[in-house]
Amino acid sequence: MPWTPRTLPGRSALGAVAGLVRRNRRLLRPLLWVIGGLLLLGLGWIAVTGLYARGELVAARGDLMALRTSMTSLGGSVPAAKDSGSRDRQARDATRSAANHARRAHWLTSGPAWYTAARLPWIGGPFETVRGTAGALDRLAGRALPPVVRTVGRLTADARGSHLDLSGLRDAAPDLERAAHEVTAVRALAAGLPRGTWLPPVDRVRDQLLGGLDRMAPVMENAAVGARLLPGILGEDGTRRYLLVFQNPAEARGTGGMPGAYAVLTAKKGELALTEFGRDTDMAAARPKVDLGAEFTAMYARGDAVHTWPNSNMSPHFPYAARIWSAAWLAKSGQRVDGVLSLDPAALSGLLAAAGPARTTDGTLVTAHNVVDLTERTNYAMYRDPVRRKAFLLDVARAAAGRLLSAVEDPRRRPALLLGLYQVLHSGEMTAWSAHATEQRELAARPLGGSLPQGHEPYAGLVVNNAGGTKLDYYLDRTLEWSSEGCSEAGREVTVKAVLTNRAPAKGLPSYVTDRLDEATRTTRHGDNRLLVSYFATAGAELSEATVDGKSTVTSPGAERGHPVYTFDVEVPAGASRTVTLHLVEPPSDRAPTVLRQRLTRPLRATVHPLPGCRGKGT
Repeated sequence: MPWTPRTLPGRSALGAVAGLVRRNRRLLRPLLWVIGGLLLLGLGWIAVTGLYARGELVAARGDLMALRTSMTSLGGSVPAAKDSGSRDRQARDATRSAANHARRAHWLTSGPAWYTAARLPWIGGPFETVRGTAGALDRLAGRALPPVVRTVGRLTADARGSHLDLSGLRDAAPDLERAAHEVTAVRALAAGLPRGTWLPPVDRVRDQLLGGLDRMAPVMENAAVGARLLPGILGEDGTRRYLLVFQNPAEARGTGGMPGAYAVLTAKKGELALTEFGRDTDMAAARPKVDLGAEFTAMYARGDAVHTWPNSNMSPHFPYAARIWSAAWLAKSGQRVDGVLSLDPAALSGLLAAAGPARTTDGTLVTAHNVVDLTERTNYAMYRDPVRRKAFLLDVARAAAGRLLSAVEDPRRRPALLLGLYQVLHSGEMTAWSAHATEQRELAARPLGGSLPQGHEPYAGLVVNNAGGTKLDYYLDRTLEWSSEGCSEAGREVTVKAVLTNRAPAKGLPSYVTDRLDEATRTTRHGDNRLLVSYFATAGAELSEATVDGKSTVTSPGAERGHPVYTFDVEVPAGASRTVTLHLVEPPSDRAPTVLRQRLTRPLRATVHPLPGCRGKGT
C-alpha cells in the first residue's frame, strides 16, 4: 500500500518528527558524526589535492613558456643542423612535460569530492572553474599541441637540404585539422565556466585561459589551412609563379599605398627564387585585359584604374588590384602567374626583424628599424632625381627580398621567420590572391586575402586615395568616430565623423614630395595635400546629410560589393585638419560595426559607440 501523509491525532507532523528524533538520538548521533567526518575528509581532500593541482598547473605553464621560447629562438653560433635538432628536442620535451603535469592536475581535480563541491549551490563556482581549467589544459597539452610541435619540427628541420618539407606538411594537415577542432571545443567549454565567483583569483585564471584560447583558436585554424594549402602554393605539384608587388603608403591607395617595385617569385618543391625585378614605370605601357564589372567601372573609371598602374589599387578590395596586376604582367611578359603577393614597408620591417638586416649594392643597411622611414621618407631627400630614387628603392626591395629568402633556407632562423610571417599575414600588412579558385576561396575568408566583405553586418570603412600626386600621406593622421544615435521609423541613425590631419612640416621637404599634379587648376601652398575620402557604409544604409568642417558638401555616391560608398574631394592644407561628417540611416541592428583599417604609415584611430542599439524584426 503506497505511503500517504496523514495527520497524527493530537500532535502536528513537526512534533512527531521532533519526538522521533528524541527517541532515536542515540542512533542519529553516530550518523551525524559520520556525515561530519565525511565532510571534513572531503574538504581536506579538496584542500590537499587543490594544492597539488596548483603545483602541477604552475609547472605546466612553465613548460608551455619554455615551449614557446624553444620554438621561436633564433639559435646561436652552433651549426644549423645541431641547433635545429636541439630545439626540436627541447620543444618535444616541453610538450611532453606539460601534458604530464596537466594530466595529473586533471586527475587530482576529478574525484567525487571535487565533483560534489563543484555542484554545490552558491559556493561551487570556484571548484567548477578549477576542474574545468585543469581539464582544458589536459586536452590542449595532450591532444592539440603535439601535432603542432611535430609540424614545426618538420618545417625547421634540415632533412631535405635546406628547403621546406612540403610532403611532411601535407601529411600533417589532418592532425592539425583535428587539433584546431580540439582547441575550438576546449574554448567552448572554457566559455561555459562560471564567469564570476566568490574567489577572484580563480576568476582571473578563467579569464586568462579564455583569453589565451581566443588567441590560439584562429592561429590553429590558420595553421590547419596553411598545411592544407601551402604544399600546392609552394610548388609541390609543379612550379608556381607569383607576382610580388611592393606598395608605398607615402602616396595612399585603397589597398594601402601606390604600387611601386615588383618582382617575380617562383616556387618549386619548396625552393623559392626571385627571377625578375622591375620598377613601376616598367608597367606603364601594359594594357591589361580584365573585366571587373560595371560597378567597378562606375567607381574607378575616372582614374582609369585598369590601365593606369599607379591607380590600379584605388579600391580597398585587394582581389581587384591583384587581377589587374596579374593581367598587366601577362600583357607585358606573356607569362601567366598563379597568384599575386603584396607587402608594404611595415611588413618588411616585421619580417626583417626575424630574418636579419639586408644591405643594398651601395652599402646602405636595411633593417627592421629603418626600412619604413627609408622607403617612405628619407629616400626622397637622398635622391632628388626620380630615376635614381626609383633605382634605389628597387635595390632596397631586391636586398630585403633576398635576405628573406636566405632566412627561409636557414633552419636556425626559420622558426622566428614563420612566426613573424604569421603576424604580418594576420595583421593585413601582407596580402595574397590566387588564380586557383579553391585556394582563393580560403584566402578571401581571411585577413590575408584583403577582401572587402559582403553581407548585411554593420560596417564602417574609411578609405583615402591621394588625389594630388604628392608623397605627403606619410604625415597623414586619421581618426574615425562611429556613433549610434538610436532608432527611428526608418532604421538605426548613425553619425560618422572622420578627421584628417596633415602633419607635414612647413619647410624642408623635397619638391618631389610636395609637388602637385593639379597645380594648374588649383592654388596651393607647399605641403598642401588633396585626398579623395570615401566612406564604405553598411549595406542598405542611406545618407541623410554630409558636411565638411560643418558646411554642407557635395558627395559622389557609388556602390561596391553591396556597400553604399560616399566620396568627398577634400583639400587638407599643411598643418591643418578637415572633419568629414556623415549622418546615415542604417538597417536596424544592435551590433558594433566591423571597421576597415586601411594600411597607411600612421594607423587609423577608431572609436565605436554602438549603444543605443536598434533591434528590428528578426534581429
